[in-house]
Amino acid sequence: MQPRPVLSSPPQAMLDPGGATDLFLSHGVQPRGTINLGGDMARLRHLRWGLLTAAVLCMGLGAQGAAGQVAKKDSGVRFASLRANDVNVRAGPGVRYPVKWKFVRRSMPVQIIAEYDTWRKIRDWEGAEGWVHRAMLSSKRSLILTGKMQTMRRDPQNDAPAVARLAPGMIVRITRCQRKWCEVDANGYEGWIRRIGVWGLYPDEKLR
Repeated sequence: MQPRPVLSSPPQAMLDPGGATDLFLSHGVQPRGTINLGGDMARLRHLRWGLLTAAVLCMGLGAQGAAGQVAKKDSGVRFASLRANDVNVRAGPGVRYPVKWKFVRRSMPVQIIAEYDTWRKIRDWEGAEGWVHRAMLSSKRSLILTGKMQTMRRDPQNDAPAVARLAPGMIVRITRCQRKWCEVDANGYEGWIRRIGVWGLYPDEKLR
C-alpha cells in the first residue's frame, strides 16, 4: 500500500467587504496536520501504511514498555513548537522504535512532558503522545485555534479595528501575551487575539 499524501499548503487569504481578512486552511489540510500509523487515533489522521509486519508489531510492543520507563526522566513540562513540516513521532526514544505517525505542520505547538537523552516525549492539542528528537523542536511559542473563528484586532480591545478572522486549526506565532490577549503573527498578519479557544499556553502564563 503506497503512502497517501497529505496536502500541506499554507493558509490562503481572502478579503471581504468589511476590510478584514479571512484566514483559513486550504482544502485537504488536516487541522491536526498528522498522518497516523495506528488505528487508535484515526479520527483526524490519514493512514499512511498498511499492515505492519509481525516483527515491527513486536518491536512496537517492546517500545511501549521502554517508553513508559524512561518517561519518568523529565526536567519540567513546557510548551514548544515543531521546527519542520515533516516530523516523525515514534513509540519510544530512539530510531529503533517504530514511527506512530507523522506531523506535517511546522510551528504547531506541542507540550514536552518527558525527556530521555536527546529525545523528547510530546503531547499535542488532542492529547496524543509520542517521542521526537530534540532537533525537531523549537523554543519559539505558537498557538493553535481550537474553538470558533476568532477576530484578530489591531489592539488588545474588543472594539479595536479588525485585522483578520482566523479559522479553527490556524497556527499563529506568539509575539507576547497579556492576561486576556496575545499579540500574534498569522501568516504575515499581525494583531491581537483573545486567549479563548486556543491551545499552547498555560492559563495564567504571560509572555514578553
